[in-house]
Amino acid sequence: MSNSANSPSDTPSADELADKLAAAVTWAREAGQLTLGYFQQANYEVERKGDSSPVTIADRSAEILIRDRIGKYFPNDGIIGEEFGTTEGTTGWRWILDPIDGTKSFISGVPMYGTMIGLERAGRSWVGVVYIPGLDEGVYAAHGGGCFHFRGNSQPTQVHVSKRAKLDTGCFVTSQVDTFRKRNAWEAFEKLQAASYITRTWGDCYGYLLVATGRAEIMVDPMLNVWDAAAVQPIIEEAGGTFTDWQGNPTITAGEAIATNGLVLEEVLAITRPMPRL
Repeated sequence: MSNSANSPSDTPSADELADKLAAAVTWAREAGQLTLGYFQQANYEVERKGDSSPVTIADRSAEILIRDRIGKYFPNDGIIGEEFGTTEGTTGWRWILDPIDGTKSFISGVPMYGTMIGLERAGRSWVGVVYIPGLDEGVYAAHGGGCFHFRGNSQPTQVHVSKRAKLDTGCFVTSQVDTFRKRNAWEAFEKLQAASYITRTWGDCYGYLLVATGRAEIMVDPMLNVWDAAAVQPIIEEAGGTFTDWQGNPTITAGEAIATNGLVLEEVLAITRPMPRL
């Protein structure tokens, strides 16, 4: 991990991406392992943020760890974090952090929560890491370099989305079902569930990992933030899938997301496009 300044070009070099990706993978694993010191324990308090979402010392400590690493190795890069907001930079790079994606799962003692690190430049997410510490499993990708999956200390292997071409043979994953109601799109959930072979709801970032590794065909978030999306876009795209908003546009800033294996995308968009816009 170098300390050098970034190129002024909007398109980074392969070496620069590799440097950033190696750092992101290391830090996501470190921060995720830190959260395990609190997971399934009773030694922390659950607080409520202004939007009523929960937060714990584990969320904050994990983000502080990553911010400290960025400050040491890439001090001129910007940062957007769920818990501590925005730190401006001068290089054009912005690290986008979600220290615990799925805090409700974490609080409930369910291991399908994750640490997410994305890296954005000129409106595109170039690097993404999703690490599930409770399972010691993760995926990572950099633009143009493929998507890789790892478990524990095993050698990472390149992964791809599934080849199932229809929802009626596929797995539909989402997170908290009532978010479809909150955006007045309950009909979309009912149609997606009816069209799919199987529906499961332990989603959050784990759902996107399932799509990237070919174990699910579609993951849908009716509502999300940029720190929920930034790490996922390069992972899904480098695995051969699609990461879009509900209209089919590839973006991390729409406040909604659909990840698919690509083959079922149009079937999904036929359901989501008519829904009320955010």
